[in-house]
Amino acid sequence: MTDSIAPREAAALDGRYTVLIVDDEADLVDVLSAVLTREGWVCARAASGESAVRQFKKVRPDIVILDMMLPDFDGLEVLRRIRAIDPAVLVLFLTARDSVDERIAGITAGGDDYVAKPFSLEEVIARLRGLMRRLSRPALETAGTPRSGLAYADVTMDEDARLVHRGGDVIALTTTEFELLRYLLRNPERVLSKSQILDRVWQYDFGGQAHVVELYISYLRKKLDNGRAPLIQTVRGLGYMLRSST
Repeated sequence: MTDSIAPREAAALDGRYTVLIVDDEADLVDVLSAVLTREGWVCARAASGESAVRQFKKVRPDIVILDMMLPDFDGLEVLRRIRAIDPAVLVLFLTARDSVDERIAGITAGGDDYVAKPFSLEEVIARLRGLMRRLSRPALETAGTPRSGLAYADVTMDEDARLVHRGGDVIALTTTEFELLRYLLRNPERVLSKSQILDRVWQYDFGGQAHVVELYISYLRKKLDNGRAPLIQTVRGLGYMLRSST
Protein backbone atom coordinates (compact mmCIF):
# COMPACT_ATOMS: atom_id res chain seq x y z
CA MET A 1 0.00 0.00 0.00
CA THR A 2 1.29 3.49 -0.81
CA ASP A 3 -0.04 4.94 2.51
CA SER A 4 3.27 4.05 4.18
CA ILE A 5 5.39 5.42 1.35
CA ALA A 6 6.70 8.98 1.22
CA PRO A 7 4.67 11.29 -1.10
CA ARG A 8 7.38 11.46 -3.75
CA GLU A 9 7.77 7.67 -3.75
CA ALA A 10 4.00 7.19 -3.95
CA ALA A 11 3.93 9.47 -6.98
CA ALA A 12 6.58 7.33 -8.65
CA LEU A 13 4.53 4.19 -8.03
CA ASP A 14 1.19 5.45 -9.33
CA GLY A 15 2.64 7.50 -12.19
CA ARG A 16 1.50 10.88 -10.83
CA TYR A 17 4.03 13.68 -10.53
CA THR A 18 3.73 17.31 -9.57
CA VAL A 19 5.56 19.85 -11.72
CA LEU A 20 6.04 23.48 -10.71
CA ILE A 21 6.42 25.71 -13.79
CA VAL A 22 8.20 28.99 -13.02
CA ASP A 23 8.14 31.58 -15.82
CA ASP A 24 6.78 35.12 -16.17
CA GLU A 25 5.56 34.42 -19.73
CA ALA A 26 1.93 33.58 -18.98
CA ASP A 27 1.19 32.22 -22.46
CA LEU A 28 4.14 29.84 -22.27
CA VAL A 29 3.09 28.59 -18.85
CA ASP A 30 -0.51 28.11 -20.10
CA VAL A 31 0.69 25.94 -22.98
CA LEU A 32 3.10 23.90 -20.85
CA SER A 33 0.45 23.36 -18.17
CA ALA A 34 -2.16 22.24 -20.70
CA VAL A 35 0.15 19.79 -22.44
CA LEU A 36 1.65 18.35 -19.26
CA THR A 37 -1.79 17.97 -17.66
CA ARG A 38 -2.89 15.91 -20.67
CA GLU A 39 0.26 13.81 -20.20
CA GLY A 40 -0.82 13.03 -16.64
CA TRP A 41 1.22 15.48 -14.58
CA VAL A 42 -0.19 17.68 -11.85
CA CYS A 43 0.89 21.26 -12.62
CA ALA A 44 1.47 24.26 -10.37
CA ARG A 45 2.73 27.62 -11.57
CA ALA A 46 4.59 30.75 -10.48
CA ALA A 47 5.57 33.96 -12.29
CA SER A 48 8.36 35.24 -10.05
CA GLY A 49 11.10 34.01 -7.77
CA GLU A 50 9.23 34.86 -4.57
CA SER A 51 6.03 33.16 -5.72
CA ALA A 52 8.06 30.16 -6.88
CA VAL A 53 9.48 29.64 -3.40
CA ARG A 54 6.03 30.07 -1.83
CA GLN A 55 4.48 27.59 -4.25
CA PHE A 56 7.32 25.16 -3.72
CA LYS A 57 6.72 25.13 0.03
CA LYS A 58 2.99 24.67 -0.58
CA VAL A 59 2.92 21.90 -3.19
CA ARG A 60 6.35 20.26 -2.74
CA PRO A 61 6.72 19.33 -6.41
CA ASP A 62 8.76 16.44 -7.76
CA ILE A 63 10.22 18.53 -10.59
CA VAL A 64 10.59 22.27 -11.18
CA ILE A 65 10.69 23.80 -14.66
CA LEU A 66 12.58 26.99 -13.91
CA ASP A 67 13.23 30.00 -16.13
CA MET A 68 16.62 31.61 -15.60
CA MET A 69 15.29 35.16 -16.04
CA LEU A 70 12.56 36.26 -13.62
CA PRO A 71 11.21 39.71 -12.64
CA ASP A 72 12.58 39.80 -9.08
CA PHE A 73 15.56 37.44 -8.79
CA ASP A 74 17.03 34.89 -11.16
CA GLY A 75 16.55 31.15 -11.41
CA LEU A 76 19.86 30.44 -9.68
CA GLU A 77 18.60 32.13 -6.52
CA VAL A 78 15.33 30.19 -6.76
CA LEU A 79 17.35 26.98 -7.10
CA ARG A 80 19.41 27.85 -4.03
CA ARG A 81 16.29 28.50 -1.93
CA ILE A 82 14.29 25.45 -3.00
CA ARG A 83 17.27 23.12 -2.67
CA ALA A 84 17.63 24.38 0.92
CA ILE A 85 14.08 23.09 1.45
CA ASP A 86 14.44 19.86 -0.55
CA PRO A 87 17.94 18.93 -1.78
CA ALA A 88 16.58 16.05 -3.88
CA VAL A 89 14.12 17.99 -6.05
CA LEU A 90 14.83 17.79 -9.78
CA VAL A 91 15.21 21.05 -11.73
CA LEU A 92 14.89 21.59 -15.48
CA PHE A 93 16.18 25.06 -16.44
CA LEU A 94 14.77 27.16 -19.28
CA THR A 95 17.58 29.24 -20.79
CA ALA A 96 18.11 31.68 -23.64
CA ARG A 97 19.03 29.99 -26.92
CA ASP A 98 22.14 32.16 -27.42
CA SER A 99 23.34 32.18 -23.82
CA VAL A 100 25.99 29.54 -23.21
CA ASP A 101 26.84 31.29 -19.93
CA GLU A 102 23.28 30.76 -18.66
CA ARG A 103 23.35 27.07 -19.46
CA ILE A 104 26.73 26.54 -17.85
CA ALA A 105 25.70 28.55 -14.77
CA GLY A 106 22.54 26.47 -14.37
CA ILE A 107 24.38 23.17 -14.59
CA THR A 108 27.20 24.35 -12.33
CA ALA A 109 24.69 25.48 -9.71
CA GLY A 110 23.17 22.00 -9.63
CA GLY A 111 20.43 22.04 -12.25
CA ASP A 112 19.64 18.55 -13.52
CA ASP A 113 18.99 19.51 -17.14
CA TYR A 114 18.09 22.44 -19.37
CA VAL A 115 16.25 23.34 -22.56
CA ALA A 116 16.92 26.47 -24.58
CA LYS A 117 14.13 28.81 -25.70
CA PRO A 118 12.44 28.53 -28.10
CA PHE A 119 11.91 24.82 -27.56
CA SER A 120 9.52 22.16 -28.77
CA LEU A 121 6.97 20.73 -26.34
CA GLU A 122 8.11 17.24 -27.33
CA GLU A 123 11.62 18.09 -26.15
CA VAL A 124 10.39 19.29 -22.75
CA ILE A 125 8.26 16.18 -22.28
CA ALA A 126 11.15 13.90 -23.26
CA ARG A 127 13.48 15.53 -20.79
CA LEU A 128 10.92 15.42 -17.99
CA ARG A 129 10.37 11.73 -18.63
CA GLY A 130 14.11 11.17 -18.47
CA LEU A 131 14.30 12.95 -15.13
CA MET A 132 11.33 11.06 -13.74
CA ARG A 133 12.87 7.71 -14.60
CA ARG A 134 15.55 8.59 -12.08
CA LEU A 135 12.91 9.63 -9.56
CA SER A 136 11.07 6.31 -9.82
CA ARG A 137 14.08 4.13 -8.97
CA PRO A 138 14.22 4.79 -5.21
CA ALA A 139 10.44 4.22 -4.95
CA LEU A 140 10.61 0.84 -6.65
CA GLU A 141 13.52 -0.18 -4.42
CA THR A 142 11.57 0.93 -1.33
CA ALA A 143 8.67 -1.23 -2.49
CA GLY A 144 10.58 -4.41 -1.82
CA THR A 145 13.89 -4.91 -3.62
CA PRO A 146 16.98 -5.48 -1.48
CA ARG A 147 19.56 -2.79 -0.84
CA SER A 148 22.21 -2.68 -3.53
CA GLY A 149 25.61 -1.12 -3.89
CA LEU A 150 28.37 -0.54 -6.38
CA ALA A 151 32.10 -0.23 -5.81
CA TYR A 152 35.29 0.36 -7.72
CA ALA A 153 38.75 1.09 -6.31
CA ASP A 154 38.07 3.16 -3.17
CA VAL A 155 34.65 4.44 -4.36
CA THR A 156 31.45 2.94 -2.97
CA MET A 157 27.86 3.79 -3.84
CA ASP A 158 24.78 2.85 -1.83
CA GLU A 159 22.07 3.01 -4.50
CA ASP A 160 19.19 2.81 -2.03
CA ALA A 161 20.44 5.51 0.33
CA ARG A 162 21.93 7.41 -2.62
CA LEU A 163 25.21 7.87 -0.79
CA VAL A 164 28.69 7.93 -2.30
CA HIS A 165 31.96 7.54 -0.42
CA ARG A 166 35.55 7.68 -1.56
CA GLY A 167 38.19 6.51 0.86
CA GLY A 168 35.75 6.95 3.72
CA ASP A 169 34.78 10.52 2.76
CA VAL A 170 31.20 11.34 1.77
CA ILE A 171 30.97 12.77 -1.77
CA ALA A 172 27.95 15.06 -2.15
CA LEU A 173 26.52 14.76 -5.67
CA THR A 174 23.60 16.25 -7.53
CA THR A 175 21.02 13.86 -8.96
CA THR A 176 22.58 13.98 -12.42
CA GLU A 177 26.12 13.54 -11.10
CA PHE A 178 24.92 10.53 -9.10
CA GLU A 179 23.36 8.94 -12.20
CA LEU A 180 26.50 9.58 -14.24
CA LEU A 181 28.71 7.98 -11.60
CA ARG A 182 26.30 5.06 -11.28
CA TYR A 183 26.61 4.36 -15.01
CA LEU A 184 30.40 4.54 -14.82
CA LEU A 185 30.48 2.23 -11.78
CA ARG A 186 28.30 -0.30 -13.59
CA ASN A 187 30.78 -0.31 -16.47
CA PRO A 188 34.27 -0.06 -14.92
CA GLU A 189 37.30 -0.20 -17.23
CA ARG A 190 35.04 0.04 -20.26
CA VAL A 191 35.11 2.96 -22.69
CA LEU A 192 31.73 4.71 -22.80
CA SER A 193 30.99 7.10 -25.65
CA LYS A 194 29.21 10.42 -25.16
CA SER A 195 26.19 9.09 -27.02
CA GLN A 196 26.02 6.04 -24.73
CA ILE A 197 26.23 8.25 -21.66
CA LEU A 198 23.53 10.58 -22.98
CA ASP A 199 21.26 7.64 -23.76
CA ARG A 200 21.68 5.96 -20.37
CA VAL A 201 21.98 8.96 -18.04
CA TRP A 202 19.70 11.51 -19.72
CA GLN A 203 17.63 8.83 -21.50
CA TYR A 204 16.81 10.83 -24.60
CA ASP A 205 18.52 12.07 -27.73
CA PHE A 206 20.47 15.20 -26.84
CA GLY A 207 21.01 16.07 -30.50
CA GLY A 208 24.13 18.14 -31.05
CA GLN A 209 24.48 19.10 -27.38
CA ALA A 210 26.87 16.34 -26.32
CA HIS A 211 29.06 18.96 -24.66
CA VAL A 212 26.82 18.60 -21.59
CA VAL A 213 28.57 15.26 -20.97
CA GLU A 214 31.93 17.03 -20.89
CA LEU A 215 30.56 19.53 -18.37
CA TYR A 216 29.19 16.87 -16.04
CA ILE A 217 32.33 14.75 -16.32
CA SER A 218 34.29 17.84 -15.29
CA TYR A 219 32.04 18.52 -12.28
CA LEU A 220 32.11 14.87 -11.21
CA ARG A 221 35.90 14.76 -11.46
CA LYS A 222 36.25 17.81 -9.23
CA LYS A 223 34.13 16.22 -6.52
CA LEU A 224 35.36 12.66 -6.87
CA ASP A 225 39.08 13.36 -7.19
CA ASN A 226 39.68 16.53 -5.15
CA GLY A 227 43.37 15.85 -4.58
CA ARG A 228 43.07 12.08 -4.93
CA ALA A 229 44.27 9.86 -7.77
CA PRO A 230 42.04 10.50 -10.82
CA LEU A 231 39.56 7.74 -11.65
CA ILE A 232 37.66 9.05 -14.67
CA GLN A 233 39.93 8.78 -17.68
CA THR A 234 39.40 10.45 -21.06
CA VAL A 235 39.98 8.14 -24.03
CA ARG A 236 40.66 10.61 -26.81
CA GLY A 237 38.18 10.39 -29.66
CA LEU A 238 36.20 7.60 -27.98
CA GLY A 239 34.77 8.70 -24.65
CA TYR A 240 35.38 8.12 -20.95
CA MET A 241 36.41 5.22 -18.75
CA LEU A 242 36.43 4.54 -15.01
CA ARG A 243 39.90 3.17 -14.42
CA SER A 244 42.27 3.20 -11.49
CA SER A 245 45.87 4.19 -12.19
CA THR A 246 47.13 1.96 -9.37
